[in-house]
Amino acid sequence: MARGRLTARLLAAALLAVLVPAAPVANAQPDDATDPTPAGPQPPPLGDDRAVPDDDGKPDLTYTRTDEGCVQALDGSVELEDKAWGQDVLQFGELQQFATGAGQTVAVIDTGVNAHDYLAGRLKGGGDYVADGGDGLDDCDGHGTQVAGIIAAKPTSDNIGFRGIAPDATILSIRQSSEYYEFKPPEGSNLPEKPSAGSLKTLAKAVVSAANQGADVINMSVDSCRPATAPITEDERNLQRALRYAVEDQNAVVVSSAGNIPSKDCPDQNSSDPTNPDYIVTPPWFSEYVLSVAAVDKQGNPADFSMHGPWVSVAAPGTEIISLNPGDPRGLVNVTAGAGGQQPSLIRGTSFAAPYVAGLAALVAERFEKLGEPLTAKQIMDRIKATAAHPAAEGGRNVQIGYGMVDPVAALTRMLPSEEGIPADEAIEVPFQMPPPHERNWVPVQVAVIGAAGGVGLLLLTLFIVHTVRRQRRDPSDMM
Repeated sequence: MARGRLTARLLAAALLAVLVPAAPVANAQPDDATDPTPAGPQPPPLGDDRAVPDDDGKPDLTYTRTDEGCVQALDGSVELEDKAWGQDVLQFGELQQFATGAGQTVAVIDTGVNAHDYLAGRLKGGGDYVADGGDGLDDCDGHGTQVAGIIAAKPTSDNIGFRGIAPDATILSIRQSSEYYEFKPPEGSNLPEKPSAGSLKTLAKAVVSAANQGADVINMSVDSCRPATAPITEDERNLQRALRYAVEDQNAVVVSSAGNIPSKDCPDQNSSDPTNPDYIVTPPWFSEYVLSVAAVDKQGNPADFSMHGPWVSVAAPGTEIISLNPGDPRGLVNVTAGAGGQQPSLIRGTSFAAPYVAGLAALVAERFEKLGEPLTAKQIMDRIKATAAHPAAEGGRNVQIGYGMVDPVAALTRMLPSEEGIPADEAIEVPFQMPPPHERNWVPVQVAVIGAAGGVGLLLLTLFIVHTVRRQRRDPSDMM
C-alpha cells in the first residue's frame, strides 16, 4: 500500500514538471531571422573608411612556373557510373523551371579556368595575378576549372548526367593563385622565397577587379588561416575594404569556402566555442560581406576536413565531387592527380562546396529580376541563409554548418516576411497559470449516501419483522 502511494506521488510530480514551464517567456523564431554579427572575435568595423584598394592588374611578385609542370586530372577515358550526389540532394531537376543563371556573371577567383566544351561561349578571361599579362584562362592546377564546372557546366548531350547548378551563367575567370608557380628572390635580395603564387594583397585586387567588371557573384575558393590571437593585418584590412566595395557599392554577392584542415597554418580543428575560436580564416572572417560555405558529406554530416567557425554561413556538398576534367575539354573526372607524382585522390573540400552556393546566388538573382523584384546582394545572401535547413541549435545556427545545408528550391520560391515589409516576430511573454482548484459539492453525495443508508435500514427492518413473524407462527402439530 505504501509503495502504491509513493508511485502515485511520483507520477503526479512528473506531470507537474511537464505542465509547468521553468520560465514564463516563449521565444518565437521567425523564418527569416539571420544574425549578421555572429559570436566570436569580430574584425574591426570599417566605419567611414570608404577607401577602395588599388588594382593594377599585376601580380605582387614575379612568379615562375616550377619544374613539376602542371597537374592534370585523369584522362577522359574514366567512366563515371553515377552522377554527382549533390545534384539530387539540391534538387537540380526542379531548379530549371525557376532559373538557369541566364544573364548572370559569376567571377571565379581561383587558379584560372581552362577552356572546356561544357563552358563553350560562356567563359571569359578576367585577368591574371600569377603571370603578368595573362587573361585568367590558363589553369595549371586544375582547381579553378573544377570549381567553374560545379557552377555552370552545361553538357552537350542530355545523356550526360553531370551539370552545373546554374548552367546558363557566364564564368569570368581571374587567376589569383597557383601552387605551381614560385618566387625566387634575386641574389642579394632580402626578400624570402615564396613556394606558391597568391596573397591577400592580390586577392583584394582580384575582388575589386571582379566587381568593376560587372560580376553579379564572386566565388573565392581560397582561404588564409592564422591564430586568432594575432591582430588584424593591413592586408586583411585591405581585403575587408575590397569586400565591402564589391557588396555595398557594386552589388555583387561574395561567396567563399570555409577552409580545410589540416593546413599549413591551421593544423587542427577550430574551437567548438563560438566565442573563442583558435584560428581565424579569411575571407570568411568578414562575414558581414561574405557567404562562407562549409562542406557536408553524402550522409549529411559536417565533413571531417571542414573548418569550423562562428562566421560559417551555410553548407553544401563537399565530398565525392564530379566536375570538369581540366586536361580534357570534353571529359569529366572525380579524382585529381596529386602533385609531385602522388597518387590521384578523390575531389573533395570546402572549395567545391562554395561553388554550389555561388551558382545558387546567380539563380536567385535571375529569378527575382524576372519577377520584377530585383534583390540587393545582401538580400540574396540573407535569403540563402534564411531558407537553409537550420540545425537544431540556438538561433538555428552552429559553428559547423552555419544556418545549415542550402535549400535551392526554397531560396527561389519561399516568401520571406522581411522582403514584404512584415516585421520579424518578437519574443512575447506567455504567463502560465494553473486552473483554480475544483471544490466538489458534496451535498449530492451526502443525499445519495443517506438515501442508500435509509433504504438499507428499511430493508433490514423488513427482514427482521418477517423473520420474527415466522418464528412466532407455530405449526398446530407442535402444540400437541
